[in-house]
Amino acid sequence: MASHFANDLPPHLLMWQRVREYAVPPSMIETATARHAAGDWAGACAAARVDADLDLRAVRDRHGTELTSRLRADLRRLAPDLLRWHMPRIAPDGRLRPGLTIPLAQYGGYGDRPSVQLVVRTPPARADAGQRMSLSLWEGPGDSTWGHHPHPHPDRRFRLDLHRHLWDRTRSGELARRCGSPDQDSPWAKGSWAAEAELLLRAERRPRGAFTVRLGARGRAVLELVAPDDSHVPTFRPLPYDLPPQEAAALPVLPEAAARLLPDLELLRSGLITVGRLHPLVAEALTAVGSPAQGPAPAGPAPEPHDPHRVRCRGETHRIALRDGALTAIDHHPAELRREELLVALGGPALPCLRAIDAVHRNPEALPAVRERLGHGDVSGALAVVEGLLGPAAMLRDGPLRQELESAAARRVDHGLFRAGLVAVHPAATAQRPRLDRHTPAALRSKRGSRPRPRTGLL
Repeated sequence: MASHFANDLPPHLLMWQRVREYAVPPSMIETATARHAAGDWAGACAAARVDADLDLRAVRDRHGTELTSRLRADLRRLAPDLLRWHMPRIAPDGRLRPGLTIPLAQYGGYGDRPSVQLVVRTPPARADAGQRMSLSLWEGPGDSTWGHHPHPHPDRRFRLDLHRHLWDRTRSGELARRCGSPDQDSPWAKGSWAAEAELLLRAERRPRGAFTVRLGARGRAVLELVAPDDSHVPTFRPLPYDLPPQEAAALPVLPEAAARLLPDLELLRSGLITVGRLHPLVAEALTAVGSPAQGPAPAGPAPEPHDPHRVRCRGETHRIALRDGALTAIDHHPAELRREELLVALGGPALPCLRAIDAVHRNPEALPAVRERLGHGDVSGALAVVEGLLGPAAMLRDGPLRQELESAAARRVDHGLFRAGLVAVHPAATAQRPRLDRHTPAALRSKRGSRPRPRTGLL
């Protein structure tokens, strides 16, 4: 891709391009699909790095057989890899939006109990190693099962119970008519807001009326769904009067999945992705109603150097290649290499071949790809890249590559502690803050009072 073309693209599209390349690798889709075909929904969740915190026997004892049957049917229809594909993400790295509880389906409570919801949760940012998600039940306001989660209650803005086509493989074909118009320049799917708002208000058991749409991190639009009568298609318009902030906050919120255009359509229109690189269910849904408009085909990756690599060493061209599971200079005798390595250990100069091997071990050209895979939790993919470069028998040396792998391993411990409930709050939350009184300098008081609340970038 030409550099000037890439610089003209919005940053969120470049982020989504990296997400589509690394966040849901083809190996995950293939494994999850194979396990689902075998009837193993739990195995499919494990392949998509989704922890199933569900005990169907306990659910049957608490809520009855009917609710359990509906839950089991939804679990069998669940495509966890498709769910991961459509999960909300944050800038700039495109990781899962942390600390969310997203409802997937709602079930009536047993007896006089409140409604039960199937939810998927994302861990807080401090424990997001592996980018794992968890599947569980939310049994009402008194449910304290996930008390250590920062936001255990279902989120009104990020909800997928009204968008089953984003996780239910039997309804994925609805994506084409509910993803917005692909020929608009705005990332907002305003053409479908009226229809989606009607579904929202119907689910909230409200007549046609006011609702809100979150426009980014701070913006909000208060709209009204209107129609002359039930025989006319409803439309929306800005609310003709201002509401107090408390009343506006209590209005139904149009889900983010309905408010925004599907990122895949924007990527196709910009030429940053092809249909063949989409999730199979997404590609099938978008091509079933006609081929979506595509921009110029993205430039392929730079051609990788062929094996063996070639290095100028002592006035000659020498080869470096994988032999016996490790990267080695094949034009040097093993005894000579051992002598040269000993000379380097004693402080002497290294051969160009050995310098090239050392550079690949410490800071290879593929380090950004390894870092992206580790950031999205694809440890096996990152290790496959490393083994392809250095060989399975290589010993990592100190440098950026080893630091990235060690950091990823250490962060998995934080996620395990969070899952076990051993770290209920962030350590910084328990730190003692200095008390403000009349002896506090005025400059410090004004600085503490005017500190803005940090916000996570919204896509």
